[in-house]
Amino acid sequence: MTAVLAIHGGAGVRAEAAQDPALRAAIHAGLATALRAGHAVLAGGGGALDAVVAAVCALEDNPLFNAGRGAVLTTDGRPEMDAAVMRGTDRAAGAVASICGPRNPVRVARAVLDAAPVMLVAEGALRFACTAGLPFEPESYFVTENRQAALGREMERREKGLPDDRDDYSKHGTVGAVARDASGGLAAATSTGGLTGKAPGRVGDTPVFGSGTWADDTVAVSCTGDGEVFIRHAAAHELSARLRYTAATLAEAAEAMAIELAKARGSGGLIAVGREGDPVLPFNSAGMYRGIIGTDGVPRVAIHREALAFAQ
Repeated sequence: MTAVLAIHGGAGVRAEAAQDPALRAAIHAGLATALRAGHAVLAGGGGALDAVVAAVCALEDNPLFNAGRGAVLTTDGRPEMDAAVMRGTDRAAGAVASICGPRNPVRVARAVLDAAPVMLVAEGALRFACTAGLPFEPESYFVTENRQAALGREMERREKGLPDDRDDYSKHGTVGAVARDASGGLAAATSTGGLTGKAPGRVGDTPVFGSGTWADDTVAVSCTGDGEVFIRHAAAHELSARLRYTAATLAEAAEAMAIELAKARGSGGLIAVGREGDPVLPFNSAGMYRGIIGTDGVPRVAIHREALAFAQ
């Protein structure tokens, strides 16, 4: 088995990244940092689960992405974050929803997996994270000027009754990682702040196993996009089922899933890796922050429709 890791920084890409060299470089650097964090685990003989958690932590720490420090805001002007992790060998899973405080929501999800309740939400999840000794940050750490401005624009649009013509970046975003370790073990992790201007308490597909996050002994999947559509289509598990019960390859099944989600008005994409071969990263939106790193330790990233390219 060859170890490999793939990440996404969400299907909510900034259109201006195609024209702004500085922004594009910053996004590429953020993706590369996350890839290297996950690769360091795999290169040291670590398992796929630890690798995806490390990669997602790096994305949560970067305010360019909609997770952790860069999470979008609810109508109340507060961040509420969801995260999930799943290990393919035994389908062990852990998720949290509607939390704000833990620096890295994905680490709370990992702790939930170890403790075995599968999912904790809101105050119960926060008490659990505190008991687990995980680091917390004040709410101000998570509230960035960019996300405040985005919420202001969205609330003004609603008040004026204007059509929703926002780009994908203004609407949503998620981060995630999938990995295969040297023993063939698979794992997935996903983390998000959800939708700009979402109702307090709204939970999307990220922590719903089988929808936004899934891993078994066949494939590991992390999704990003319009969460309600991904939930209704059980997108991540549907991909796994097609691999088990049809003759489709991973690339064929994943591409077909992205097309079907688009037909259902589910803008977004996914990343997936199986027990052999390269990861796949299909999307039906304008772009998807994404990247792959293999045994050579070279991060390759992309934003829009361009091919993956080496990142410094």
